Amino acid sequence: MRCVIARFPFELTKAGVLESMKGVKPEPVTGESVIIGRRHYPVKQVGQVITRQDRRDFSAAEVLRAMTRLGFTCRTVPKAAPPGAPGSLQHASAMLGAPVSV
Repeated sequence: MRCVIARFPFELTKAGVLESMKGVKPEPVTGESVIIGRRHYPVKQVGQVITRQDRRDFSAAEVLRAMTRLGFTCRTVPKAAPPGAPGSLQHASAMLGAPVSV
Protein backbone atom coordinates (compact mmCIF):
# COMPACT_ATOMS: atom_id res chain seq x y z
CA MET A 1 0.00 0.00 0.00
CA ARG A 2 1.33 3.40 -0.94
CA CYS A 3 1.05 6.12 1.69
CA VAL A 4 2.59 9.49 2.40
CA ILE A 5 4.08 10.24 5.81
CA ALA A 6 5.79 13.59 6.40
CA ARG A 7 5.54 14.37 2.67
CA PHE A 8 7.55 11.25 1.73
CA PRO A 9 5.96 8.34 -0.13
CA PHE A 10 6.24 4.86 1.38
CA GLU A 11 5.22 1.46 0.06
CA LEU A 12 4.06 -0.38 3.19
CA THR A 13 2.75 -3.89 3.67
CA LYS A 14 1.41 -5.54 6.79
CA ALA A 15 4.14 -8.20 6.58
CA GLY A 16 6.78 -5.49 6.17
CA VAL A 17 5.58 -3.64 9.27
CA LEU A 18 5.53 -6.89 11.26
CA GLU A 19 9.09 -7.63 10.15
CA SER A 20 10.29 -4.10 10.96
CA MET A 21 8.81 -4.21 14.45
CA LYS A 22 10.13 -7.72 15.22
CA GLY A 23 12.47 -7.50 18.20
CA VAL A 24 11.57 -3.87 18.97
CA LYS A 25 10.69 -3.41 22.64
CA PRO A 26 7.55 -1.27 23.07
CA GLU A 27 7.95 1.99 24.93
CA PRO A 28 5.31 2.90 27.54
CA VAL A 29 2.08 3.96 25.84
CA THR A 30 0.86 7.40 26.89
CA GLY A 31 -1.26 8.34 23.87
CA GLU A 32 -2.33 6.76 20.61
CA SER A 33 -1.13 3.20 20.10
CA VAL A 34 -0.99 0.40 17.53
CA ILE A 35 -1.31 -3.29 18.33
CA ILE A 36 1.31 -5.21 16.37
CA GLY A 37 1.36 -8.90 17.14
CA ARG A 38 0.47 -9.03 20.81
CA ARG A 39 2.23 -5.82 21.74
CA HIS A 40 0.96 -2.26 22.11
CA TYR A 41 3.35 0.28 20.60
CA PRO A 42 3.09 4.07 20.74
CA VAL A 43 2.19 5.36 17.27
CA LYS A 44 5.23 7.64 17.12
CA GLN A 45 7.58 4.72 17.89
CA VAL A 46 6.07 2.68 15.05
CA GLY A 47 6.32 5.64 12.69
CA GLN A 48 9.97 6.19 13.57
CA VAL A 49 10.86 2.53 13.00
CA ILE A 50 9.02 2.04 9.70
CA THR A 51 9.97 5.41 8.15
CA ARG A 52 13.41 5.89 9.73
CA GLN A 53 12.44 9.52 10.30
CA ASP A 54 12.62 11.65 13.42
CA ARG A 55 9.36 11.59 15.39
CA ARG A 56 9.05 15.35 15.10
CA ASP A 57 8.81 15.09 11.30
CA PHE A 58 5.41 13.35 11.15
CA SER A 59 2.12 13.39 13.01
CA ALA A 60 0.56 10.52 14.91
CA ALA A 61 -2.52 10.88 12.68
CA GLU A 62 -0.50 10.07 9.54
CA VAL A 63 0.80 6.84 11.06
CA LEU A 64 -2.61 5.92 12.53
CA ARG A 65 -4.20 6.32 9.10
CA ALA A 66 -1.59 4.10 7.45
CA MET A 67 -1.71 1.41 10.15
CA THR A 68 -5.52 1.34 10.05
CA ARG A 69 -5.49 0.92 6.26
CA LEU A 70 -3.04 -1.98 6.65
CA GLY A 71 -5.45 -3.68 9.06
CA PHE A 72 -3.74 -3.09 12.39
CA THR A 73 -5.83 -2.29 15.46
CA CYS A 74 -5.23 1.29 16.57
CA ARG A 75 -6.25 2.93 19.82
CA THR A 76 -6.72 6.65 20.31
CA VAL A 77 -6.61 8.66 23.51
CA PRO A 78 -10.08 8.78 25.12
CA LYS A 79 -11.45 12.29 25.37
CA ALA A 80 -11.82 13.65 28.88
CA ALA A 81 -15.34 13.81 30.24
CA PRO A 82 -16.63 17.30 31.03
CA PRO A 83 -16.90 18.10 34.75
CA GLY A 84 -20.10 16.72 36.22
CA ALA A 85 -20.65 14.21 33.42
CA PRO A 86 -21.41 10.59 34.35
CA GLY A 87 -18.11 8.77 34.80
CA SER A 88 -16.18 11.86 35.85
CA LEU A 89 -14.46 12.15 39.21
CA GLN A 90 -16.66 15.06 40.23
CA HIS A 91 -19.83 13.16 39.33
CA ALA A 92 -18.73 10.06 41.25
CA SER A 93 -17.79 12.10 44.32
CA ALA A 94 -21.10 13.96 44.24
CA MET A 95 -23.01 10.67 44.03
CA LEU A 96 -21.16 9.37 47.10
CA GLY A 97 -21.61 12.62 49.00
CA ALA A 98 -17.86 13.14 49.22
CA PRO A 99 -16.32 16.61 48.94
CA VAL A 100 -14.69 17.35 45.59
CA SER A 101 -11.23 18.87 45.40
CA VAL A 102 -9.72 19.19 41.95
